[in-house]
Amino acid sequence: MKKRTEEIIELLRQTYLGADTELEYETPYQLLVATMMAAQSTDKQVNKVTRSLFADEGEPQAMVRLSQEELERKIGSVGLYRNKAKNILATSNILLEEHDGLVPMTLAELLKLPGVGRKTANVVLSNAFDIPAFAVDTHVFRTSRRLGLAEGSTPEKVEQELMRTFQRVDWKDAHHWLIFHGRRTCLARNPKCDICTLWDLCTSEDKSI
Repeated sequence: MKKRTEEIIELLRQTYLGADTELEYETPYQLLVATMMAAQSTDKQVNKVTRSLFADEGEPQAMVRLSQEELERKIGSVGLYRNKAKNILATSNILLEEHDGLVPMTLAELLKLPGVGRKTANVVLSNAFDIPAFAVDTHVFRTSRRLGLAEGSTPEKVEQELMRTFQRVDWKDAHHWLIFHGRRTCLARNPKCDICTLWDLCTSEDKSI
């Protein structure tokens, strides 16, 4: 089991070397907002929206000058945009009132922000601040369970398993390896098992033969 896990990790490393977030951002605040918007949407669509949004509202001081209706119009092409607009404005106000306009650098403080769950918080910690964290989104959850790297029934349980499976120094990169694998090969429906470099090591009952 340990040998198989080590082989999977090494193949992921080789296959997706250099993989990084596909969200476009320049500041921790912009990554926070972009990640909040990414739920029920794609990074590609979020980037289309944020290129325009961040040109004028790239920091909380500018964002809070928008009404919710104005922000809804700006981000209306992403899923759940009404609720996201509400949370982005509420979070921006809290950052200004309690954090001098800066994004906090601890999981506990990030989780207090409206619309910020563990996945979003861990994405910000690892990508914006280079603080070791393992964000579990739908791709990471699916691929890690299919590959037998985790068995947990919830994202948080899978997160804890993956933090034990991967070396701490690899958490950020491994998160992206599994995302890239999920987006490019290990699709939710009709996974491309015929081109998968991990096929021989995969334990999933879903894999094609």
